Amino acid sequence: MGLTKSEIFTKEQNAIAAMAKVLGHPARISILQHLFESDTCICGDLVNKIGLSQPTISQHLKELKSAGLIKGNIEGTSVCYCIHRENWNQMKKLLTDFLDQDLRTQTECC
Repeated sequence: MGLTKSEIFTKEQNAIAAMAKVLGHPARISILQHLFESDTCICGDLVNKIGLSQPTISQHLKELKSAGLIKGNIEGTSVCYCIHRENWNQMKKLLTDFLDQDLRTQTECC
């Protein structure tokens, strides 16, 4: 498969695709749900809560942090994570605007 040539797409199209990609794994969805339920910074209990190995959890946290959906603070020897509220709200608006598009009133096309 070739390169995506992201430069030929709009900034918005690239952002939607990036968010869809980061949300495209159930472990990352589970991590986000746990962070929302806790409504506080989470340090070490994600491994026990989700049931994946520490390296796997760390990789998913890295993806979520790179996408800007979570942020982390170092506390002692551990990193504690929480939802990055401003970025989450921006992503929500971007995806809502995209998903709220309506089909034109036309007959079945296929």
